[in-house]
Amino acid sequence: MSSKKTHSVGLGSQMMYGMGEFFNGGAFVIINSFFTVFLIKAMGMPAALAGMIPLIGHIWDAVTDPIMGNITDRTTSRFGAKRFYILIGSFATALTFIVLWIPSPVHSGGAMFAFYVLMYCLFSTGSTILMVPYNGLLPDMIDDYALRSRFSNVRMIWSTIGSMVCGLVPTFIITDTTAASNYMRCAVLFGLLFLITTLVTFAGTWENQKEPVHTNLRDSFVQSASVFRSRSFRLFIGIYLTGQCGMDFVSGMAVYYVQDVLNGYDNHYFTYLMAVLLVSQLAGMLVWGPVMARTSKRTTILIGAPIRIICTLGLIPFSYEGANIIPILVLAAGIGIGNAATLTSIFAIMADMADVDELITSVHRPGIVSGMATFARKISSGLSAGVIGLLLSLVGYDEKLASAGARQSAATNTGISVIFILMPVVLVALLFLFGYLFPMKQKEFNVIQRENRRRRGEDSSVTTEEEKKICEKVTGIPYQKLWHT
Repeated sequence: MSSKKTHSVGLGSQMMYGMGEFFNGGAFVIINSFFTVFLIKAMGMPAALAGMIPLIGHIWDAVTDPIMGNITDRTTSRFGAKRFYILIGSFATALTFIVLWIPSPVHSGGAMFAFYVLMYCLFSTGSTILMVPYNGLLPDMIDDYALRSRFSNVRMIWSTIGSMVCGLVPTFIITDTTAASNYMRCAVLFGLLFLITTLVTFAGTWENQKEPVHTNLRDSFVQSASVFRSRSFRLFIGIYLTGQCGMDFVSGMAVYYVQDVLNGYDNHYFTYLMAVLLVSQLAGMLVWGPVMARTSKRTTILIGAPIRIICTLGLIPFSYEGANIIPILVLAAGIGIGNAATLTSIFAIMADMADVDELITSVHRPGIVSGMATFARKISSGLSAGVIGLLLSLVGYDEKLASAGARQSAATNTGISVIFILMPVVLVALLFLFGYLFPMKQKEFNVIQRENRRRRGEDSSVTTEEEKKICEKVTGIPYQKLWHT
């Protein structure tokens, strides 16, 4: 069952495809910036426990994401399997995002912790239903390397728009970080926005019908683990985790940095910081997309990562109460521009991983591949939140002082500065290393697609020795074992 129709691939189609990223780019900014703040300052939960909740929720994703990837590849629908689940997921994510911020009906420490673990697992499941098929949609929409890059770049622009809106608007709603009702008003507003934008993506995309993959659900975990046989996918996961975790630490620690270190939350410094970060990131997307198209999907990583490192380290002499906000905002602009470069590459590379996987396995299974990529993104968010909570406890963060609106100790504020600056630097340095090692550019991509066509009987040309070496370099597997692994 294979059918292809002619579809418009202009800016309108790119915009409607990319709009689905508004949720992914925005929801996690709100969660990373405010969920542990909500738990600690509004609910009075200890920082270490609050940080564990997203991590536990994303451990749950280790079960749901592989299963969802398998379900997607096994499904047939007149809408297309992935678009069908995007439709369902649009409602699931909106509802579960809202319930995540319900004030706990119980007040004992253990019961409250269990309540929010359950709420977060529900949200993670809703996110899985939407994002696993969405991450696997582009390979079944577009075959061309450069065109995929353009669609991915527009997707990243929407991600940045989501981050901007979700990073700035809540600061005007959550004026008092100890008032639980502020968080709920914010959740209802954004739940509706997430619903609308994902429904537009469902309506404005298409899917080239493919034969469903005939695997059992019980094989989901074996199938998902098998994607790691690809050298390119392993390096991509390294790129994805370090790149996203680096920014998760920035967004997750920003409230603490502004409120406790700079003592500037009431002066709207947090709003200024997020505005500059996100506006510069959006501007960077407009620059780095064409650069990536003219060079390669790894080049912008190698440019953007050093910019992020230098600008982040530049914050060190300005991390104290009463510091001039102007140089901090200038450095934040540099961080946003560097982040735009790395983000542009990450999602463009993701779309190519199903082609490499097919060369290894002989099966076209973008759902399985995207399931593991989605899981990696959620794990990055969960690990960041868990580590932030643990590190805050280690530097002596006092949730009772926080709930009372009081300042933390000088030593604790120094520790917050160290976490906010050094953790992203370490992660982005690893991102640069993984980007340097990544083996695929357009030449390699074209060889992989051509070889897949040969093995499907759609191309009668003979593989050259150079092409065999490229296949081995990209997959990390001897040529004679490909398509049979």
